[in-house]
Amino acid sequence: MQNQEHINHLKNLVQSLLDEAKKQGATAAEAGLSQEDGLSVSARLGEVETIEHHCDQGLGITVYFGQRKGSASTSDLSPESIKETVSAACSIARYTSEDSFAGLPDPELLATEFPDLDVNHPWGIHADEAIAIAIECENAARAYHADISNSEGATVNTHQGIRVLGNSLGFLQGYQSTRHSLSCSVLAQRGDSMQRDYWFTVARNAADLESANDVGIKAAERTLRRLEARRLPTQQCPVLFSAEIATSLLGSLIGAISGGALYRKSSFLLDALDTPIFPDFVHVYEQPHLRGALGSGNYDGEGVATQTRDLVSDGILRSYVLASYSARKLGLKSTGNAGGVRNLTITPGALDFQALVQHMHTGLLVTELMGQGVNNVTGDYSRGAAGFWVENGVIQFPVEEITIAGNLKEMFKQIVAIGSDVDYRGNIRTGSILVEKMSVAGE
Repeated sequence: MQNQEHINHLKNLVQSLLDEAKKQGATAAEAGLSQEDGLSVSARLGEVETIEHHCDQGLGITVYFGQRKGSASTSDLSPESIKETVSAACSIARYTSEDSFAGLPDPELLATEFPDLDVNHPWGIHADEAIAIAIECENAARAYHADISNSEGATVNTHQGIRVLGNSLGFLQGYQSTRHSLSCSVLAQRGDSMQRDYWFTVARNAADLESANDVGIKAAERTLRRLEARRLPTQQCPVLFSAEIATSLLGSLIGAISGGALYRKSSFLLDALDTPIFPDFVHVYEQPHLRGALGSGNYDGEGVATQTRDLVSDGILRSYVLASYSARKLGLKSTGNAGGVRNLTITPGALDFQALVQHMHTGLLVTELMGQGVNNVTGDYSRGAAGFWVENGVIQFPVEEITIAGNLKEMFKQIVAIGSDVDYRGNIRTGSILVEKMSVAGE
């Protein structure tokens, strides 16, 4: 899609935005521009269902008149539109009230080194090739077992984008990135029992995707194992969060130590810095410079340099997750997290998934969560769940229509083990997580 010449052209556009802002009286400005294109193909029951070509672009500018701030955006990149967009942002800024914490990031924190992170691998796939992959994937799932009765289809996505960021402090950078995925979802029926499940694979480089056959078979296996699910009696027991579900626990951690929640005093981890919040074997850290990973980046949404850093070590909370505004509100420095964390990782333990199930001995394995029952202020946790009942270290039967409940403060401290079965398909990297005890509400 783009080469270095095109990136330079987009950089020039961003610079023209910044120049125009200065011309219109802004004391400082930052601007971002993105262009994206992609292909999405889905097939169901062996037939093409949708073919979508995506092509989007947009730019946004934020201007400052002292401590007054205004923002505007447009998808029109013409010189006239750029001028109008800057004018709109300036008009807003002139009428907003002053905010002593507003402004560009601290200049000394801006990124100055930009190594290649290997995140750009265009996939020159045509629609007919993508259709063939989707159909192969779905066919593998449908042919796997006679109980696979229907399908929600298989989808192939390929996406390539370019983002350029600049500010009046002299920062001006751009990079290209890609993201490709393949997913499949099927239904199974046995008697009166009907279930659905899915599987997906995602990568920067299409060569790193799981095969269409493997994705289809995993989707089928996951669906079949849920048939004839039962409810459980209400009880307290150990709970093992499978790796793809355990990411949500770390997501709750990040929500609680993010600047916005902290300065609004709406976090269950308020004033928890430098105190133990996990057992001492827990290590949580960011790895923003991993080559080829889905969350990698040299700088955050403000141009602040990202860095490999500990959020939790020896179970102790070592750092918050801050952008410039929230950092100033808290009297601290930005941690390079405007736009979130990057490749958040919890160090895996020695036990693989099977060994974790055996270690739990008797309890609940959770493979799906439903609902939004997490209170970020109190840490109270209550979510619908499905999974499997385990006895004597062996999975006995599938479980559905239950609720698991606890408090995240206690759940974090009651983590018994973290599996070696790390899920790499996202920005949060964790193995399965075993919690010593939670309430399970069923029959």
